[in-house]
Amino acid sequence: MLTECIPLLNKEKWESITKEFETRANFPHCLGAVDGKHIRIINPLGSMYYNYKGYSSVVLMAVADANYRFVYVDIGSYGKDCDSSVFKRSSLWTSVINKKLEIPIETNVTGIKNHKLPYFFVGDEAFALHKHLLRPFGGSQLTEKKRIFNYRLSRARRYVECTFGILSNKWRIFHRPINLEPDFAVIIVKACVILHNFVRDRDGYQVEDTEVIIALDELQREQETRGGLAANNVRNVLCDYFTSNAGALKWQMLKI
Repeated sequence: MLTECIPLLNKEKWESITKEFETRANFPHCLGAVDGKHIRIINPLGSMYYNYKGYSSVVLMAVADANYRFVYVDIGSYGKDCDSSVFKRSSLWTSVINKKLEIPIETNVTGIKNHKLPYFFVGDEAFALHKHLLRPFGGSQLTEKKRIFNYRLSRARRYVECTFGILSNKWRIFHRPINLEPDFAVIIVKACVILHNFVRDRDGYQVEDTEVIIALDELQREQETRGGLAANNVRNVLCDYFTSNAGALKWQMLKI
């Protein structure tokens, strides 16, 4: 069941994911939405599992597609770790940095000439900016273009938040602390992730799955903003795209 429910991350799969994000979230070149979730556990010995929210947990770091499916998970990091650090240590990000992940090559975005953009994941402000990992612009005095970018990125990023919500709503074990050793708790989380994808494939989209989104624990925000000129250039090009005739949404101005 594992190989059937967790996809093989080859170039064809990444291309399929990006097409879905562009169609459903109106965000081009998006490889997936990344975020972390604290899985509450009964206090084990040691302080490594104790998180800033005041309870013990292990971290479920995940990338979700635009169908609310998990395409990658890293489960079991200590609760004290922030999501940016967990993601940096993951096998997925290591493959990106070492250029071993079969992601599509840089291409132009429709309507934007002379600006080939890389493919990237989207996350919230907890993550460090990189050309393959975009986060919102920080600050309160943002230009209209930057506020539109933040709104458009937020629409894409929420797919992983909703995926966590559906997981918790479907598998009620996440409504309370798991009273098992951390290693056994990790095995249970892995099983629930596989079952989540199995049910998504079997049943498709169910409105009732998203009616109540609960247990979305906010991870500690790590204020890393440095991403280099390449990463900032990607965001700036997308700012132009989202306010161009080719990329603008008629109703986006009502949301910022």
